[in-house]
Amino acid sequence: MLAPSRRRPPFRLSFQRRTIANMQRPDKWKAAAPATATTKQTLPKLPVAELSETLAKLKESLKPIAWSDDEYAAVSNKIDAFGKPGGIGEVLQNRLKNHDEQSEHWLEQWWDDGGYLGYRDSVVVNVSYYYGFDAHPSHLRQTPAARAAAIARGAMIFRQKLKRGQLKPEGTKEGPFCMDTYRWMFDCCRVPGIDGLDWSRTYAKSTDDGTSGHIVVFRNNRPWKVSVTDHGRILSTEEIESQIQHIYDNSTKQFPGVGVLTASNRDVWAQDYVELASSPQNAGLIADIHSAAFTISLDSASPTTPVEHSRYLWHGHTDNGTPLGLQNRWVDKPCQFIVFDNAYAGIMGEHSVMDGTPTVRLCDDVLNWLADPSFDHGTSSGTFIPEPMEWQISPATAAAINKANAAAKTLIGDQELGFHLTAYGKAAIKTFGVSPDSWAQMIVQLAYKRLLGGEKRMGGTYEAATTRRFWKGRTEAIRVVTTESDMFVNAMDDASIGRDEKKALFLKAAKKHIGLAKEAGMGRGVDRHLFGLKKVLKEGEDLPELFEDPVIQRSSYWVLSTSAVFSSHFRVYGWGEVVPDGFGVAYMTGFDDRLQYTITSRTEMPNKEFVDQIARAADDLYNLYDGAHSKL
Repeated sequence: MLAPSRRRPPFRLSFQRRTIANMQRPDKWKAAAPATATTKQTLPKLPVAELSETLAKLKESLKPIAWSDDEYAAVSNKIDAFGKPGGIGEVLQNRLKNHDEQSEHWLEQWWDDGGYLGYRDSVVVNVSYYYGFDAHPSHLRQTPAARAAAIARGAMIFRQKLKRGQLKPEGTKEGPFCMDTYRWMFDCCRVPGIDGLDWSRTYAKSTDDGTSGHIVVFRNNRPWKVSVTDHGRILSTEEIESQIQHIYDNSTKQFPGVGVLTASNRDVWAQDYVELASSPQNAGLIADIHSAAFTISLDSASPTTPVEHSRYLWHGHTDNGTPLGLQNRWVDKPCQFIVFDNAYAGIMGEHSVMDGTPTVRLCDDVLNWLADPSFDHGTSSGTFIPEPMEWQISPATAAAINKANAAAKTLIGDQELGFHLTAYGKAAIKTFGVSPDSWAQMIVQLAYKRLLGGEKRMGGTYEAATTRRFWKGRTEAIRVVTTESDMFVNAMDDASIGRDEKKALFLKAAKKHIGLAKEAGMGRGVDRHLFGLKKVLKEGEDLPELFEDPVIQRSSYWVLSTSAVFSSHFRVYGWGEVVPDGFGVAYMTGFDDRLQYTITSRTEMPNKEFVDQIARAADDLYNLYDGAHSKL
């Protein structure tokens, strides 16, 4: 048990009231983060699709989701009634178009709040994601302090390039991607909302060219304020390393695990935040953490396997159930680098106002720079000592930490994670003339069908498609389950169907998937439009019966939540499932010699069985195309 400090003095009550007032979300909080030359762009607005187009796609997507012809006929009739001229669908569509005309982005606030900032369960497991890095380059010092320092300098240079407008926008041959959410990468932090809606507070300054700022480093739960700039320059790797080594040398005992409070239910954390920040000293510490460019957690674990590496990044390591990893984090920060005692490393990302692709770019650039022996590690010109940050622990905060530890223990203990690498990768798939992403998705569909056996499908498959070709675009759902994908997976276990026909069915399914992915990326999916139509309902109006139909609800109950990113430096990557009886499926298709799958779920779900089915499906699909060669 934590030893509480002396009784709270009366003046803290007035400070607590000011804290509550400061936790009220400003109306235009997202405008506070200054734009840079990198983030100022002229891009088209996210379109509002035509109602008839969306309803036709919706109807088609429900065919494989309906359990019977009668069920499908019933929902089809509801779609037709919703979309008829003069019907409620037309009324809502007109309202949505009016809303679009009067706003910069018709979806932004609804999606931020509905998808993330209004979500009240822990962001750990449920929202946050992780990327695990490859080994520290062999030409650099092989110590955890050296690894942390190199990452810190690289990330500060990336931050500087962002602030100076020197980052080239990402994009495709069709055009650049929106960079707006990069405003929320550094110098900011999510804040738990006292009224049930979180927000992010930024400390970034429009006049900063990347040569000012600090970071916060955690070791054994104690935060340290670390200088990373001085008189208009970013400190050298050596200067940062000496400070981090000082932290290692002077953090030999465990300190109060205040960081675990950030992993609690958001409403619980909001109340605990008020108590914690009622101490002026603590309020100053919180401001230092919030305003830090980013954080680095020096965790005391030493993962060696992909599963350990994944789990220790995803939710931190434990010791006899004590969540030591989460005590050493501040999970509200958008960028939290983590370095373990054996120099394994990675990042944990907070997902609310910035998706995973910007942090892929951040990590990829930094790790590419560090892999280059010619990278400029800077010249040392001074000695810097990090500043230890000491919490004042009231009896109420001590009790809150104990409760948060118990909640985190349960959260972590309820999760399972599996990992699989196939024996082939992108190089082989390309020789078959197939999209690697469609290939990887059809593996998942075949594996899940086999896992279910004869049971009914309880939900759909979500794949994230980026809509960043539009201003402030984030994501749209690709509805992966199609009539074509079902025909393929059913054929694979039908001995009466020959190889050529199975391949033809697979190609049809892959072609359909590619088409859906392109449509989603153009802002012409189904789910965001339906979400917008529901949001323009007025208070007191009944929800149209279409939205209460069981097939409609089943179609967006994401029993498989899937997504793919790629960096050649990522050895592990993932996030949590989004429904209790579902799976999170993170995969990478960019390696020539392997596909990588990470499967997350609750412990009561057949995680290992699903991983085994993915391995089997991957082999079977390969053998379908490469039957003349030795089987895998």
